[in-house]
Amino acid sequence: MTDEDRRPYFLWDEDLSIAEVRRIMDGADDARRPRLMAKILREARDDEVWAFLTVRQVVESWPQIAPILGRRRAFWEFLLHAWKRRNLIG
Repeated sequence: MTDEDRRPYFLWDEDLSIAEVRRIMDGADDARRPRLMAKILREARDDEVWAFLTVRQVVESWPQIAPILGRRRAFWEFLLHAWKRRNLIG
């Protein structure tokens, strides 16, 4: 995940480099952002998600991305709720 010009393994079906993914995640107005966020949450290893997303981004975009998380939705709901119960996130 250090070579910005390479395609991340979890985007096997999209021609985007690591640098491009980061640019999309930094651009709040990019229409591709929610779909790509959900794809990262579904396909990337849990510990590698945070190389591309912040917890704040996930929490703020949750209403948009939750419906398209598929089988991983329950995992992320569990994690976010646990963090909220422990006052780690707002």
